[in-house]
Amino acid sequence: MTDPPHFPNRKQAPRTFKYILMLGALAALPALTTDMYLPSLPAVEADLHTTQAAVQLTLSGTLLGAGIGQLVIGPFSDRFGRRLPLVIGISLHVAISLLCSVTPNIETLTGLRVLQGFFNAAAAVVALAVIRDRFVGSAAAQLLSRLMLVVGVAPLLAPTVGQAIAGLWDWRAVFYALALIGVALVAVVWRFMPETLPADRRSPGHPRHVAGAYWSLLRDRHFMALAVIPGLGLALIMSYVVGSPFVFQNEYGFTAQQFALVFALNGAALVLSAQLNAALVRKFPPVHLLRTALLVQLGLALALLGVVATGALGPVGLVAGLWLVLSAQGMIPANASVLALHDYGHMAGTAAAVIGALQSGVAGLVSPLVGLLGGNSLSMVTVMIASCTAGVVVLALGTPAYRKGGRPVRAGHDDVPRMSAD
Repeated sequence: MTDPPHFPNRKQAPRTFKYILMLGALAALPALTTDMYLPSLPAVEADLHTTQAAVQLTLSGTLLGAGIGQLVIGPFSDRFGRRLPLVIGISLHVAISLLCSVTPNIETLTGLRVLQGFFNAAAAVVALAVIRDRFVGSAAAQLLSRLMLVVGVAPLLAPTVGQAIAGLWDWRAVFYALALIGVALVAVVWRFMPETLPADRRSPGHPRHVAGAYWSLLRDRHFMALAVIPGLGLALIMSYVVGSPFVFQNEYGFTAQQFALVFALNGAALVLSAQLNAALVRKFPPVHLLRTALLVQLGLALALLGVVATGALGPVGLVAGLWLVLSAQGMIPANASVLALHDYGHMAGTAAAVIGALQSGVAGLVSPLVGLLGGNSLSMVTVMIASCTAGVVVLALGTPAYRKGGRPVRAGHDDVPRMSAD
């Protein structure tokens, strides 16, 4: 499929810093909703007289809601355009945030968090669909990599901001802040974001059509292989996120301040490598970068396992190894998503929803394995290696990327990422 007809010249589409910042802020809303709330978990446990496990359910509930929400909102955006579901979803995020701030018990908070994840999933789905509406191939991969600069900053700053807000007031004030962020995003979308899906390219909204669209995606082995790779990447990141506080502070004796510094340093690896990817896709096809990054990441993860198992280089070796493994991650999701979406411009919202739902689902299923396997450095790295390995295997078996002739072919002036199995 070629570039969308209403943007025959890619240069006509806005690619300014403000445009990237807007889409990045939208894509980062679900992460902000989770990460700003993280430091408040102990306070929520005490204030609502509940247990640690019950409080943690408010996090997994948000992921569950996000996964379901993306599957519902994606087809909705293909039927009614991008702006309407986006404005509705973020507006309901605002309302639910305000309700979370006055919740009387943990059961109500958990239910509201599921709904919050469901509705703010609109932001992530639409941001990805808008990119596919306007760009394909290397241009899309470059823009997605630029978005990672904005999305990647959110997990670095959000916990600190959330801690500051809760420290000045209490944990309920964090939800007031999330509501304000939602109001600001609605205003920005209403004022600056044009509709990118014209009426003549919208899909029918009949349930049978929606079911058929999802069935066609599920039957496409090539698409599903590429769509699950970002989820395996998020599983790797979340395995690090859930395991690293215990590994660094309990196993290696880091202080809270030292851990925060290391966490920020490793977060910077994701951001920097995403920007490197944005530069490289100008010269190399996305599939070439994807298959190379997956293999390099697996090799680095295996080396990290050796460092952890032998204790070589101590905490310095662990920090350096994690930095390298995470730096490869910045070159994986953008390229995989672009390749997955390429043939589905006519149903980009639905296809983006599958990618997003798989990210939430796979990460939610895999990351708890770190704790089940012991919660130490070996279990953390082992789960990270399993995620890397699965990514390589899925790409190898589900696509021709590693086969002879499985290379992208050029079409016109774009590096259109079609893979040949010849």
